[in-house]
Amino acid sequence: MSAAPLLAVERLETAYGASQVLFGIDLEVRAGEVVGLLGRNGMGKTTLVRSILGLVASRAGRVAFDGTEVRGLPADRIARLGLAVVPEGRQVFPNLSVDEHLTAFAARRGGEARGGVWDATRVYALFPRLAERRDNLGNQLSGGEQQMLAIGRALVTNPRLLILDEATEGLAPLIREEIWRCLRELREAGQTILVIDKYVNRLIQIADRHVIVERGTIAWRGSSAELDADRGVWQRYLGV
Repeated sequence: MSAAPLLAVERLETAYGASQVLFGIDLEVRAGEVVGLLGRNGMGKTTLVRSILGLVASRAGRVAFDGTEVRGLPADRIARLGLAVVPEGRQVFPNLSVDEHLTAFAARRGGEARGGVWDATRVYALFPRLAERRDNLGNQLSGGEQQMLAIGRALVTNPRLLILDEATEGLAPLIREEIWRCLRELREAGQTILVIDKYVNRLIQIADRHVIVERGTIAWRGSSAELDADRGVWQRYLGV
């Protein structure tokens, strides 16, 4: 991993009108790392992701990607630098087929991992279920299949940083296992990932480090080994 972080967030503050949500957030993700972003619902995790991606305007602080200041840039320009998100709720296009999702969004953004470029063929190898449904429209897929498609859609942009917001929320156990398998394979391929999920016991098997958000501030940070060893942190901040 490189000495300098790929993503650096410093003293970030974000508000919706008069209601402040983030209070001086600091976060780093280094190339090749998998970082878990944890916290109870409503603590500011999604707002942090949206602030990083330029989908909501922050009012103070710094967001840098590979040394370039991106706070204040339009979301499309930030994406073109090599960031991709798998949003909460999947947000696949109901009137596009699986194959159209994986071709319309294909791009080269410098995030090609070991094994080559991410394209539709490689996504189908990662998720054979999608290959079986390549002609199905987005609204003809199950929730789990839509999540696989949302991940595939992000991967074909060949992102340098992949962000997953609620990676396995609302999925059946067997589909959750598919997503965990996918994340393990992506880690082994060297993909840099920032992932939000509530299944801490699974995240500690995949992520290098974790950051816990509590009421818009960083309440705890540490390695998977440190988080695994301190179950008091789970109870205090995660309700586990």
